[in-house]
Amino acid sequence: MTVSDLPHPKPTAQVEPYFEVLGLDDTLRFIEAFGGTEIYIAGNPQTRSSVVALLGYDKAKALTEISDRLQPRVPLAKKWRALAYKAQGLLTVQIARKLCVTDVAVRNWLRSEAT
Repeated sequence: MTVSDLPHPKPTAQVEPYFEVLGLDDTLRFIEAFGGTEIYIAGNPQTRSSVVALLGYDKAKALTEISDRLQPRVPLAKKWRALAYKAQGLLTVQIARKLCVTDVAVRNWLRSEAT
């Protein structure tokens, strides 16, 4: 079983278009790399593109096809990512480090989802 086969939280509305095209692992990688920034996804991605370097040409091209559904600024989706990382088995402190937040914030997000 791979990490992608594990149960994961439902993506938020802002994350869902990325998730549909990229899947869980690549969505997390994409948001880690570009979250919080404005990004331009060219209609014909070039090999020197940072998106192509991260995801490969096919997935970068797939993002161009849904670009009308994407916000100009890539979401940070910290709470959703915390839940996804927890589903992958990461410890609270590991999640906090990945998200650059406190362990208290991560615990609160995880606790709020459990209720």
